[in-house]
Amino acid sequence: MKVKKMNIALAMTVTFIGTSLLAGSAPKEYPGGELGKMVKLGEAILNTTDTHPLTKNLVGDKLQCKSCHLKGSDGKPGTGDGIGTFIGTATAFPAYSKREKTVQSLQDRINNCFMRSMNGKRPIVDTKASMAMATYITWLSQGMPMKMDAKRPCSPKNSNRWAKNAKKFAKIQRKATHANYVHGQKLFEAKCAMCHGQNGEGMGAFPGLWGKDAKGKWIAYNTGAGLSKLNKGAAWVQSNMPLGQGNSLKDQEAADIMLYVDAQPHADFNLQKGLFPRDKMGYYNSKVLKETHSVRSNFKQFGLNVDTIRGDKKIK
Repeated sequence: MKVKKMNIALAMTVTFIGTSLLAGSAPKEYPGGELGKMVKLGEAILNTTDTHPLTKNLVGDKLQCKSCHLKGSDGKPGTGDGIGTFIGTATAFPAYSKREKTVQSLQDRINNCFMRSMNGKRPIVDTKASMAMATYITWLSQGMPMKMDAKRPCSPKNSNRWAKNAKKFAKIQRKATHANYVHGQKLFEAKCAMCHGQNGEGMGAFPGLWGKDAKGKWIAYNTGAGLSKLNKGAAWVQSNMPLGQGNSLKDQEAADIMLYVDAQPHADFNLQKGLFPRDKMGYYNSKVLKETHSVRSNFKQFGLNVDTIRGDKKIK
């Protein structure tokens, strides 16, 4: 009984400090001078994205970058070892993006996430916030060999994991039924709600996953984000959750949890609404200028009807 209580206490400690316990190899010392200041600024922004003075007006939900790019045992955002780690990310850029159909810079990749996971506006390239975030992520790759990626814009640690697991979970999700949704809800209540809330509203330092707050503001990522895609969301969850216990969920468990979570209300995505006017933004490095998504269209991508999956409970 004492051992069990200790395990529970450890789990709760991990929960409240918000670390993944699975850390990559990050530098131990900041650079000197102005470069070091920029690294520290980027780290601060990644930790407090929705409230930081330089980015709060660019965020349309209640997430921070660290919500998906988990902290490692060193307490730094993006140093956790699961899918989403920043370790090595800078070594892959410039990299080709199938989504944008162009070769992307690291700043492009970071800034585009604001339109999707942050449900907000794309920061302007080379602004202080944009440069600071890229500087921090580049610092985490210090000393690692370059390995540019012609297939996807992400860390070499993540590239093959994304490809392999996204394909695996796509196959599973295409067979999803209402029974999987019900199973996912039960698993969420048993394994996830203690941190994320019974209604996905978030608890304390832990992010919400869907819906709106009392003021009508969207809580979590929109339907253009990677986590909103049934296969990619499942891959991320299996790699990182429950916190400190990554890779403990079976394939079907991870798939069903995200089937349930992504069937809940999330903001629609409209690329044009995430971009500033051309005279303010400058050049947008993408060949794709029109893109929209909704919960319904994301499920349709896998041959699923979200109403049927939810048991005919219609949502937008």
